[in-house]
Amino acid sequence: MSNAERDPEQNGAECSIAPGNPPLETAPEMSELEEQKRAFAELNDKHLRLAADFENFRRRMEKERESFVALANERFALDLLEVADDFDRALKADDSHLREGLMQIRELFSTRLQRHGVVPIDSLKKPFNPVEHEAIAHVPSGEPEGTVIDEISRGYRMHEKIIRHAKVAVSKGSIN
Repeated sequence: MSNAERDPEQNGAECSIAPGNPPLETAPEMSELEEQKRAFAELNDKHLRLAADFENFRRRMEKERESFVALANERFALDLLEVADDFDRALKADDSHLREGLMQIRELFSTRLQRHGVVPIDSLKKPFNPVEHEAIAHVPSGEPEGTVIDEISRGYRMHEKIIRHAKVAVSKGSIN
């Protein structure tokens, strides 16, 4: 008896599949499935790395922003401390030069504020503007109605944003 007669599978003969048993996947189908699984795993890994990188970037940017704000505040504080030192020196001076010293300190202080973008709002003799002004009194006067006639507390803006409204008295119109 020859080998081909004893074992039909070895000589290339087909085996019949028993009814009810599904056929096994062929090699090309398994290879494609494995390729898809590998591609999915790579994409998932890239996604997770990208998400982690983004979170690290967000944390780094937050730290840099906090550092920038702290540095800006420090510079502003140093400028104000110089003005405080000038006040201390003025208080030690004799009374005859006190007013002159205070005027110089006021000018220095205004310059330091402007360096940081803080500028006063001009209000007197201008029409009342609720964006810039807070009316605390309406007074009869010779000025037209709605004109700012007195500035009780000066207003300021910082880089085009109002940081403190001017407290003003507004004309009611002519006195009768």
